[in-house]
Amino acid sequence: MSRDRFDITGCSKTMKAVVTTGNGGYDKLVYRDVPIPVPGPGEVLLKVLAAGVNNTEINTRLGWYSNSVTASTDAAAAEAETDARARADGGWDKPTPFPFIQGTDCCGLVVEASDAAGVHLLGKRAVVRACMRTQGFESLENVWMASDFDGAFAEYVKVPASDVFPVDCDWSDAELATIPCAYGTAENMLHRAALGPCERVMITGASGGVGSAAVQLARHRGAQVAAVTSRDKTAAMLALGCETVLERDQDPIAVLGEGSIDLVVDNVAGPRFSVMPKLLRRGGRYVSSGAIGGPIVTFDMRDFYLKDLTFIGCTAWDEPVFPNLISYIEKGEIRPLLAGTFPLERIADAQREFMQKRHIGNLVLIP
Repeated sequence: MSRDRFDITGCSKTMKAVVTTGNGGYDKLVYRDVPIPVPGPGEVLLKVLAAGVNNTEINTRLGWYSNSVTASTDAAAAEAETDARARADGGWDKPTPFPFIQGTDCCGLVVEASDAAGVHLLGKRAVVRACMRTQGFESLENVWMASDFDGAFAEYVKVPASDVFPVDCDWSDAELATIPCAYGTAENMLHRAALGPCERVMITGASGGVGSAAVQLARHRGAQVAAVTSRDKTAAMLALGCETVLERDQDPIAVLGEGSIDLVVDNVAGPRFSVMPKLLRRGGRYVSSGAIGGPIVTFDMRDFYLKDLTFIGCTAWDEPVFPNLISYIEKGEIRPLLAGTFPLERIADAQREFMQKRHIGNLVLIP
């Protein structure tokens, strides 16, 4: 097998990485030396320049995807500090491959190509499409970098060359690392729900990574946005182009009106879910890719079928999603929302700050 290199580590065969050793609290995040991965056929090696922090890594460490968990991410995090039991189905319907390296968001420099499939990427700064459709886009089967195999909380990561997207822009490495998971998830939801211009969309958790990305991407489509967030973030949401901003404890029906919304984008769920179908107009759509407020909800089926609603679940990213994002970036049609950076070895501090939800946008780790 021939292998081409642009720039690599000299004689060193090890790198620094954060290894997640099992379900539990921050003590499960271990910063240590591990072997540098060797790319196989069709793969490339990237020097990680920046890696974003998001709910996926935290939920995976907590075992939140287990169907035995019924509480919010916050409640699961509190429990993990006192109860470190492993969850056999922590990856929803399969075990998580502990110990492994997390890190779903990657901006990196391509430094090695295993074969001809990746040679054209050598020396290019790129972002990685973390949701990989290994059986083609005609199948919804997918694997995720940093959930199903080692990710970017390390100095180097290997990935399929087909999921590496060079970007030509003046953004910093950290700014590019805010994009893959949050914006990929948000773009996928809006694409799958076919949000059109002049439609009215309500976005919950609007100041978080996915929520703030959805706000930008909905505005990019010409939609009118109502955002749900905390009072202290109202000004920031208005600056992103929201038409209306609701505080979390406000009644959306009282503010917006029953049947006033074309699309609800909701990654919160939890106890306030039952109001969402009532907000939707006849024939409206609800789309979700998460449930940080709690996965078990109260749902009146009459709202669903009597109003001819469409409910859309999103995990597998559709084929146009990542090329769309690269185009938006290179044309200057969206902007990064970088809330702060931390050295990789301070990952626990970064995740603590992330869980406090005081920031807008994304936090990023620098190896």
